[in-house]
Amino acid sequence: MERTPLRPLHGTAAAAAAVLALAGCGAPDGGDGGGPGAAGSPSADGGAGGSGGGAPAALDFSAPLVGGGEIDGADLQGEPVVLWFWAPWCTVCKGEAPSVAEAAERYDGEVEFIGVAGQGGVPEMEEFVESTGTDGMRHIVDEDGSIWSGFEVTIQPSFSFLRDSGTFLTYSGTMSEKDLDERISSEVLGE
Repeated sequence: MERTPLRPLHGTAAAAAAVLALAGCGAPDGGDGGGPGAAGSPSADGGAGGSGGGAPAALDFSAPLVGGGEIDGADLQGEPVVLWFWAPWCTVCKGEAPSVAEAAERYDGEVEFIGVAGQGGVPEMEEFVESTGTDGMRHIVDEDGSIWSGFEVTIQPSFSFLRDSGTFLTYSGTMSEKDLDERISSEVLGE
């Protein structure tokens, strides 16, 4: 039997493989978390749910916070908020956490950053928050994945930018400081 030799990836194939490897952690079960939320791209442009421009269905939740307390999604309606979706086992999320914490400090008093933790247990979520220096932000415990689903998040990290119009834009993948600032300016602050 003759074997076909393995060939190294070249050019476009190598670049594509590198982007996929670095774009996100994917699903913990080894899946790629694909679908409309492909890494590094906008995945949802959520509309206002209900009649009269009410809160989108995505904000129809009450959930516990890491460290105690609760949050009602309806309280976020019309507020300048960036949701950061992460998982405690995600190495990309851990690497991105310091820049998210810096952005939260940079926009303090103007835009609230809220973490949405999923795909893990509460003790692991608490450890992630403590070890990454993101304890200056609130973090939602999304145990059943319903909040992630509401914002059409399929991979982590992802960001959802809540607009004062009652709509949102979800972006899957990591974001540079420049890209994050541009999205906040255009999507959240409407500048």
